[in-house]
Amino acid sequence: MAVLLPSFMTALDNTIVNVALPQIRAELALDDTDLKWVAVIYPLTLASSLLLGGHLADTIGRRATLLLGVALFTVSSGGCGAATAGVTLIAFRGLQGVGAALILPASLAVLSHDLPPRARNAGFSAITAALASALACGPVVSGVMTQHLGWQWLFVMNAPLGCTSLLVGFVSVPRPASGSRVASTPLATIPLRIVALACLSLATLAYFLIEGPERGFDSLPAATSGIIAVASMVALTCELTLRRNAALRLLFRKRPFIGGIITQLLWGLGVSGVYFFTSQFLQNGLGLTPTTAGLTFTPVALSLLATAPFIARLARRWGDGRISAVGLLMVGLGLLMVALGSSGGRLAHILPGLSAIGFGSALAVPLTTRALESSPDHLSGIAAGLFSAVREASGVFGIAFVGAVVTFVEHAAASAGASDSDAFLSGYQAGLCLASVLVGAGAPVALWALRRRAGTAEGDSVSGVRVGKES
Repeated sequence: MAVLLPSFMTALDNTIVNVALPQIRAELALDDTDLKWVAVIYPLTLASSLLLGGHLADTIGRRATLLLGVALFTVSSGGCGAATAGVTLIAFRGLQGVGAALILPASLAVLSHDLPPRARNAGFSAITAALASALACGPVVSGVMTQHLGWQWLFVMNAPLGCTSLLVGFVSVPRPASGSRVASTPLATIPLRIVALACLSLATLAYFLIEGPERGFDSLPAATSGIIAVASMVALTCELTLRRNAALRLLFRKRPFIGGIITQLLWGLGVSGVYFFTSQFLQNGLGLTPTTAGLTFTPVALSLLATAPFIARLARRWGDGRISAVGLLMVGLGLLMVALGSSGGRLAHILPGLSAIGFGSALAVPLTTRALESSPDHLSGIAAGLFSAVREASGVFGIAFVGAVVTFVEHAAASAGASDSDAFLSGYQAGLCLASVLVGAGAPVALWALRRRAGTAEGDSVSGVRVGKES
């Protein structure tokens, strides 16, 4: 509960404002630019601050970072609810993203290093279900609260949730053992200059991808952010290759960690764009209300919850690699089923595909578990921060990447004489097929990353000592 509730809040706030934007614009008299920043500032600061959150988890401790993140998120949520001007709302919304960036890596680090080995799969299954539930509930909660209570309550409701999370965290998250702090050792964490360069590159790249399609990639703000992103990435590459940071070398020698990063990247590129455009398809193509469209995603969360209790048993019997590979293939199959079902024009035709996505997502959980527990204890925060940063950054890029395919095919269909609805459907289906290929490509990566070693059962839990020696 100490990590599930804060993680749920951070994921919920990633989508919850979308339905409320018209009311926010009317009450605060926002122009187009201000309204856009209300929507994007949270994922922008979240993606760009995740490595900082991981750095703090390794230096000041997982427990302290988690509680600090919850406190910052709760206070900034109250500021959002009390905002009477657009600039105030944008500022506090950005602070929410920073708080979430402290919560996520600290939560993952607690799950991967402070839980008993047999409880880790269950913990990661639970947090995956919580994140999926937040994604499904976001539009529903936003529609109901905005309509009946006002948009301010979308943020005010975080106050009791945040206070509860703080109380539970103080009681249940273990304190670091005396003498366990290793921040003074050379391998303790990544230098702050590398964290700063990574944060700058992620922030400017996210800005470039978000603003480019709207303003034009050749506009001054987008072009400037693109140049800064490239320059910071070059500087970051030089830092990593020339200085040969020992902490990163230690992390990237782990096959499970490398495999987890690659599959997370493929997942974000594919699935994030699909969720974004499926919401549009449900409302514009099928004519559903925002509340009903949000409820449509509940099969994903329900399938996750139904499958989660059996993951550890399946992994012990069939092996983590096989289970994770099957899960990724099932997600890819589910995306194809949604593409085929969308042609029918009825909601019932796409529900089986959404359920398959949920089942497959649950089966892929062992890959995340093994990727994060493969990191040494003193690098658990930066490993979780890097993992989360890849997920958020690939999600932003996935919306742009899949969106580019959707737009290209849509325009081609419209030029061929198709109606607006048929043209969008063609583009949407092309995007689903691309996403299916991307996620399915992660299956062989999962088999490679978690392949059976001589004398070791593939699904066995690996102790910190053995993982530390694996290359």
